[in-house]
Amino acid sequence: MENFIYGTAWKQEATKDLVSLALKSGFRAIDTANQAKHYTETLVGEAILEALDNGLNREDLWVQTKFTSIGGQDHRLPYDPSASFSDQVKQSCQSSLEHLHLDYLDSYILHGPMNFPSLGAEDFEVWQAIEGLKQDGLVKEIGISNINYQQLELLLEKAMIKPKFVQNRCFANQAWDKNIRALCQEHEIKYQGFSLLTANPYVLIHPQILKIAAKYKVEPEQVIFRFAQLIGMIPLTGTCDQSHMQQDLSCDSFFLTDTELEFIESVAVMAA
Repeated sequence: MENFIYGTAWKQEATKDLVSLALKSGFRAIDTANQAKHYTETLVGEAILEALDNGLNREDLWVQTKFTSIGGQDHRLPYDPSASFSDQVKQSCQSSLEHLHLDYLDSYILHGPMNFPSLGAEDFEVWQAIEGLKQDGLVKEIGISNINYQQLELLLEKAMIKPKFVQNRCFANQAWDKNIRALCQEHEIKYQGFSLLTANPYVLIHPQILKIAAKYKVEPEQVIFRFAQLIGMIPLTGTCDQSHMQQDLSCDSFFLTDTELEFIESVAVMAA
């Protein structure tokens, strides 16, 4: 279901139309967050409600949203800032369910730890509350975003319920987050990669990437997304263009050789 996710950040008043377009184009996995600073979750919900009213089955839709701590919010908070972290998680989740017109979420993500470079007591209190949402049946799976290797190791060591998903910005010059992906694979965690294109524009114009794209008669962007899928990553795209949406969803129509995969994984590292 979630082999390619449509991301809804930074779309503001265009959010409903773009989510509707993504669903009509064939996307069935939607990522958002209860963070008015960067997302308009209510408009994501309007698009979902309209799609469900028009015959889309809830079981065919995969919806992921996030809890964002105060440090990542502006003044439009989805919870009482004076409440405990645990209550903030519960309030934010309930708000998301209302925004999205759903009675459960397929995935609920901690948008990022409050501490760095390790985890603190606040992070574990938040995670325990997120575990409680899963235990209560409000969310099917849980995960964490914007996390480093040390933090993920510690979470895996101490959490009662391990994350099902890790979602990170993915840089080619860090071998596409290879160390964290390896840790995820070891613990059967699905890795979601975002900013695959915007964080790596130089990769898209690399002569060898252009040659691979020409070989398969696809766009360089499709090569990168297909690479991501074939190395076990779930890519996110936030494109606002319908033709690009269709291209993204069709990237599973071709395969890359092992040599091509190895080249793409190391392209930026070699260049450095």
